[in-house]
Amino acid sequence: MTARQPLTYDAFIELAVADTAVVGLVLKGSHAHEGMVTEHSDHDLYVVLADDATTHLTRFRGHRTPGLDLVVVSLTAFRTAGMPGFERYALARARIVLDRLDGGIARILAAKAHLGVDEAFQDSGGWLDAYANSLFRSVKNARDGHLLAARLDAADSMRFLLELLFALDRRPRPYNKYLEWELARHPLPGWDTDLLLSTVDGISQTGDVPLQRQLFARVEAAVRPAGHGAVLDAWGKDLDLMRPR
Repeated sequence: MTARQPLTYDAFIELAVADTAVVGLVLKGSHAHEGMVTEHSDHDLYVVLADDATTHLTRFRGHRTPGLDLVVVSLTAFRTAGMPGFERYALARARIVLDRLDGGIARILAAKAHLGVDEAFQDSGGWLDAYANSLFRSVKNARDGHLLAARLDAADSMRFLLELLFALDRRPRPYNKYLEWELARHPLPGWDTDLLLSTVDGISQTGDVPLQRQLFARVEAAVRPAGHGAVLDAWGKDLDLMRPR
């Protein structure tokens, strides 16, 4: 295609569907999230090729324009994409455009949408410790009059908290852009979505210490039955600074 006639999404789909080397087409990003498309949204498309296939479509590897981004990969590479990694959530909520594997592409995406039991447990423990660390630093800095540091640590703690809560539910955390979208359609068990979002928003903006402590109490009540009590107990007497007064 020339600069005057950039390759469009529809034109590429037509090319890809006609090529038998293509076993899957997977659309991610805004176009895979109902209601999230804007005039600025491009199409982010995975093009999955049969292993060892020969096709002229490989010339589109790295293709990136304001309207179309292509990721051309083998089936083997697609199986491991985002496992783990930043792409995992994008693929977990991706939309299948073409699946020539009798549901095989769908099964690969479904596997990305759920963390394994051991993986989720290990991840949860790590995120819990990171959350506690930032919370502790925030409360301590607020106590000592370092207010900017306290707010920054509080904001950091919210990132770790969200990772923790989604890992506890064996799900990859959504990107910030899709957090509200995700929770509106797939709430976290045991958490009121509106209250959680307003609390995360308030803590991120203000570093409010009583609010942080109230949230920590709710988190502690959730993680101990999930088997993560030892992570918290390792903090010893420092837990007193995190808990409500």
